Amino acid sequence: MSDPRLQKEAVLRVGEVSGVTGRRVLVTVDKDKNLSELFYDGDLLRNIAVGSYVDIRKGFVSLIGKVDGENALPDASRMDETDPFVRGRRVLSVSLVGFIDRRGHFFGGTKELPLVGNEAFLLTREKVLQVHNLLAENGIALHVATSEYEGYDIALPVDGLMNSHIAIFGNTGSGKSNTLATLYQSFIRELRAIDEEAFNNNCRVVLFDFNGEYAHADCIATNKTVYNLSTRAENSDKIPLGNSGLLDIEMLSIISDATEKTQKPFLRRVLSQRERVMAGNDPNGHLRNMLRQQVSQVLQMSDKIRIDLLFDYFRQILPESDLNGQLVEIASDLEWYSNSAQFKCGQEWLRGNQAAIANTVIYEHVAAFQLAGDVIADFVTFSYVQLIYDVLANRAQNEHIAPVINKLRSKQSDIRKIFDPALQGTLFQTNIVVINLNDVNLEMKKTIPLLVSRRLYQEHKMSFQGTSLNIVIDEAHNILSTESSRETESWKDYRLETFEEIIKEGRKFGVFVTIASQRPNDISSTITSQAHNYFIHRLINQKDLQSIASAVSYIDGLTEESIPTLPTGTCIFSGMAGQMPLKLNIKPLDHHLQPKSTTLRFSQLLSKTG
Repeated sequence: MSDPRLQKEAVLRVGEVSGVTGRRVLVTVDKDKNLSELFYDGDLLRNIAVGSYVDIRKGFVSLIGKVDGENALPDASRMDETDPFVRGRRVLSVSLVGFIDRRGHFFGGTKELPLVGNEAFLLTREKVLQVHNLLAENGIALHVATSEYEGYDIALPVDGLMNSHIAIFGNTGSGKSNTLATLYQSFIRELRAIDEEAFNNNCRVVLFDFNGEYAHADCIATNKTVYNLSTRAENSDKIPLGNSGLLDIEMLSIISDATEKTQKPFLRRVLSQRERVMAGNDPNGHLRNMLRQQVSQVLQMSDKIRIDLLFDYFRQILPESDLNGQLVEIASDLEWYSNSAQFKCGQEWLRGNQAAIANTVIYEHVAAFQLAGDVIADFVTFSYVQLIYDVLANRAQNEHIAPVINKLRSKQSDIRKIFDPALQGTLFQTNIVVINLNDVNLEMKKTIPLLVSRRLYQEHKMSFQGTSLNIVIDEAHNILSTESSRETESWKDYRLETFEEIIKEGRKFGVFVTIASQRPNDISSTITSQAHNYFIHRLINQKDLQSIASAVSYIDGLTEESIPTLPTGTCIFSGMAGQMPLKLNIKPLDHHLQPKSTTLRFSQLLSKTG
């Protein structure tokens, strides 16, 4: 009876090494190993081909190589035939990617080179799993993928993957959304199964969903909090922020697109003034006294242009109607005399005449002033009051400061619909949060993720006690783009610098970022290159491919060339969690668990009636 081990090696042997040049190895294939598939011990094995792995035996060490190319060696005995190359022996060009030591552990990199004459074998299921094993001892596994060539299950590690920055890239329809949903759904399910209470207390995930794909009941997790935000509907969900959250200098700078050198210092002065006034027993009375003092100063000025400008500010602060509901024009009783460069009210000159000033419409109308009780509206009021002081003191110019106030005024309605300062609770009613931005206008779509991410990062950083925060940004090119004609350069720089800080420094504080995008070239190269692990689906655009090539330096040429032709659901996984790039099939989720990103089928439309 023949030795089973010898039978196995006879079946699995594909050839022998015929040349070695650095890491490049030539393997001449045996003549009887030209079938596309082999059967052995109940397994269907794919025969050696470009893209598959080969096991080169050198003593007790298995050198693992990847087939990069294939040529034919002509058969000298058939040189007289019309096509001797087809009937010749196959020669494989192999790049070494790692080795399996005597204990059966796979290591990436090149430890030693084979010798000419060393035998080459197909990888058995056992060795395929050894090569693709990414788990540390006693590690937690995510069973979300299979190997592309062999179809074996590949377990991705929680540690090394989910505690890292992840980038998922791919054109629309390539399976990008399924990869994101599968990854986080498996992560949440596995950790909750181990210790639900500890996971809920120590691990938080917030996902920014630009297209409403992940907001339905079963996607990502069943026990999650969904904020369906809208800038059109008044009764939509609102993010709890609290007055202190909204009245933060950085928050206000983000909302108003404030410039660093001029407008941001002005906002600081407004905040200081507001804090002083609101700390008193009668904020309305305090503000009325301030306005009366300002009115007195303005009515005694001699510069008509500045007076007209300041009167426009008063019109923004004071109510349009008096206490009886009658419309009031604050300058209706005033006459300007150019010769003496001063106002006259009736028969009284106003300069130096406080009694006459007290009888003017504008001075008396100050009594009708009342704070609105709305955080943003009242902040705008304080901004105009501060601007009047700054103009009177020659500290500020209208064209420098007015844009930031106008921006706040224009966003008042949107801010009220998105944020609720009266809610003092936490964003995390559960530890998994999905923020649905599908019904939010374009400007607020850029603002909300920046504002919320920065606040969460700062809070987590200040109170870090070994807990984790995963920030997931789907369609990340919407807010991480390096080019935008809709915003100023200073605002774009601030937006990118904020996320770059999170992705560069967050790991030390347990903050990890996952981005998914169909346009990696649009995303800041700093952010793209800082990712630790990449899932790269089909990409066709040449600029996108170039950005991947520059950011992910450890993808080999053959793998890189295959990116434009990857089938839907297949991706290249590369990064710190693995020792070499792997081509994986991501398992599709059940229909009710999938994100709502499937392509519309016309056959389904035609089957509808009515």
